[in-house]
Amino acid sequence: MYEPNVSRILQLLTPQDQVLDVGGWACPFNRAQWILDSEPFETRGFYRTFGSVAHQAGEREWFSKETWVERDICDKDPWPFRNKQFDFVICSHTLEDLRDPIWVCSEIVRVGKRGYIEVPSRAYESCLGVERPHQAGLSHHRWLIEIRENEILFLQKYHMIHSHWRFIQRSSYS
Repeated sequence: MYEPNVSRILQLLTPQDQVLDVGGWACPFNRAQWILDSEPFETRGFYRTFGSVAHQAGEREWFSKETWVERDICDKDPWPFRNKQFDFVICSHTLEDLRDPIWVCSEIVRVGKRGYIEVPSRAYESCLGVERPHQAGLSHHRWLIEIRENEILFLQKYHMIHSHWRFIQRSSYS
């Protein structure tokens, strides 16, 4: 998550707020009491492996093994939470990876009263060299996403974007 937004979110939360982090496995939002992810609790903090930040919102984990829900978040069964159970839901850098982000958004709206969604920009996903020199964006992302006032637009990210000159942005042409 973009670091200034971590501070902003923490300022919005009260100590009593119940927080859910959807897809937080790689870099959990430590202020969340609940995490929902397909990966197990024991393997959390994937980015620690690469020497990067492995957690957000402080060192203390407010969640535990008991409040780490391991499941396919795109499964069509409702998540195991009540309607509006959470005061705040965070979904940071997850929707672009999923096979059904619209289902996930509908569940976020169902279980949360308010929240925060962060995704890579369309410009980032169409620039060369992010992951590899002659490839646009990140190869594992399935969606180009735009967040507007009250809507989220999902556009399928075709793999052609990685190889055809018409679909990529370059800082200079030679």
